Amino acid sequence: MNAMIPLIVIIPIIAALLLNLFGKNNKTIKVIAFIVGIILPILTLITGYGLHYFGGHQPLSLSNISGLPSYISSTGLYNLHPAITYNFTSLSKVFIFIMGIVVFLSIFAYLNSEKRASGPFLFLVFMGTASVSAMMMSDDLFNMYVFFEIAALIQTGIIIASKAEDNYETALKYMIIGSIGGPILLLGIAILLAIAGSVNITDIVNIVNTSLIRSPQTRPIVLFSFGLIFFGWLYASGFPPFHVIKSSIYSKAEPYAASVLQGMSLLTLVAFAVVMFRIFGKLNLFKGAVLLISIMAMVLGVSMAVMQTDFRRMIAYLSVGELGFVGLGFGLGSRFSITAGLFQGINELIVTALLFIGLGAVVYLTNTSNTRKLGGLISKNESMAIMVLLGGFAMAGVPPFNGFRSKFMIIEAALNSGFPEISVIAILVSIATFFVFVKAFYSIYLKPQPTDLEFVHETIPRSMVFAVAVLLIFCIVLGLYPGLVTNPIAELIGGLL
Repeated sequence: MNAMIPLIVIIPIIAALLLNLFGKNNKTIKVIAFIVGIILPILTLITGYGLHYFGGHQPLSLSNISGLPSYISSTGLYNLHPAITYNFTSLSKVFIFIMGIVVFLSIFAYLNSEKRASGPFLFLVFMGTASVSAMMMSDDLFNMYVFFEIAALIQTGIIIASKAEDNYETALKYMIIGSIGGPILLLGIAILLAIAGSVNITDIVNIVNTSLIRSPQTRPIVLFSFGLIFFGWLYASGFPPFHVIKSSIYSKAEPYAASVLQGMSLLTLVAFAVVMFRIFGKLNLFKGAVLLISIMAMVLGVSMAVMQTDFRRMIAYLSVGELGFVGLGFGLGSRFSITAGLFQGINELIVTALLFIGLGAVVYLTNTSNTRKLGGLISKNESMAIMVLLGGFAMAGVPPFNGFRSKFMIIEAALNSGFPEISVIAILVSIATFFVFVKAFYSIYLKPQPTDLEFVHETIPRSMVFAVAVLLIFCIVLGLYPGLVTNPIAELIGGLL
């Protein structure tokens, strides 16, 4: 067992509790948040791959116990996982590491932008980080569900903690939808428990794929369970029909909070997509449903972004559309396509954080995100404007940035799978994304400055510039050297197929 694996979840939880305890001491919570923010990505990097069995209860087949009767050693009980198991792989390492970088940069920008830090807000950020990290590593469906619900509550709390107009209404709507989506997901998990006798994902995969999915009696039940879990996945990820409320959540949060919220949704999407692929990947219905919903997300996301005059809402809709590219990888179902989709997920995590923080500097200066009221802001900080423009290019898939690499891989995977029409849709969505962003960039930075535009701050905090610069470096490095993440992910995916 690897004892460092649970620390990836335990440390942010402890930090969250300390931040809530010392919530009234501004200096203390800033120091704690900054130190833990640095520790999290470093801890993820130095932790080795492996398994951790909570309580030490590993399968009997790994316990080297001699003299077991044949009615145990010759049955499924011999390989059954009796404890909650965390599996730390190359996939979870990459995503949790990038999430840690985003969290650290978001916290760094927040601490230097606000005179007084909020202990409860930082508590929510670290608890959310712990939740999605646990989902990425957990090999237990019920454990994933528990942290899924915690993450949903955390997202609601972050919206309530923001200062945006109608934030309480948005949070209430998300809670109401969550009261439907969460129980439906739990019901799907309960059905799998009933027919497989375990909530361990590896055990469920072995049982479902060897017998239950082939039996005429149990196949309909497996399909019903898939439908319920699929619905919960749509709610958590922000796919249609939940794209409107999810986009509203991103736009109602503070810029540094929106980047964390998007990261939480993305890691939830990836964690459950991998689980569904492992359990239901042999069903043709799985691939068809994921392809359909992904294409809908891409088209609806960019279509609704075109109509926005609020740039935060625009970025929110574009980010929902970009998630569709991630789904395409799983829907196409090949090793190459899934690797491309996961690579797109990593790039989406980086680029969206860059744009939320970078354009958040505009809100910091002017206290508005309405493009009709903005203009001429390139004079305030040319370097920030250029970095935001390059971040938009990365999202649209312009070379040599990371977004180009992952989208090109997805287009190639669609062609290899015999779906040229999907490749055409992906190209058109990328072109539309480019024009939507360029139009917004012109409205914010290049058109003449309105005479009635007022500034609440005269300069952009250096922490925001630093955060955007670091994220842009990641965009360039992964664009030039995509193998840094695609090679280890491809090896892992090869073991799942």
